[in-house]
Amino acid sequence: MSTIGDLLAKKGSEVATVAPETTTLEAANLMNERRIGALCVVEGERLVGVFTERDLLNRVVSGKRDPASTRVAEVMTPSVITCGPRGTIEDCAAVMSHERVRHLPVVDGTKLVGIVSTGDVMALQVAEKQAFIEDLYDYLHGRT
Repeated sequence: MSTIGDLLAKKGSEVATVAPETTTLEAANLMNERRIGALCVVEGERLVGVFTERDLLNRVVSGKRDPASTRVAEVMTPSVITCGPRGTIEDCAAVMSHERVRHLPVVDGTKLVGIVSTGDVMALQVAEKQAFIEDLYDYLHGRT
């Protein structure tokens, strides 16, 4: 059974971060540039929130706020649901489904060590299931 740490080892542990005082326009530009849907909001090395596409749409655009003057701290999701690197992929998927979130920062103690998305989790699960199917096929056809 794969862990979140295994997933990060494959996909990489780079995390796009912004400071709370960053404007939502700057944050949106960074998300567009990197083709990602969420940014971790940090003060120093401490995770203080997450800013997602959903936050941008629901709290800035729908709220008719000026993205050039609205700070991330004003509209971010401050109560961050996280996971640890030793957690299983299945547990992570269950949390994401139950909490209806698409991005989970990975925290080891107090240190931010990565972020996983529903796409990351799904891709790993599909790859594992495909490998299992291939192993079964080989077994059934006497190739092992």
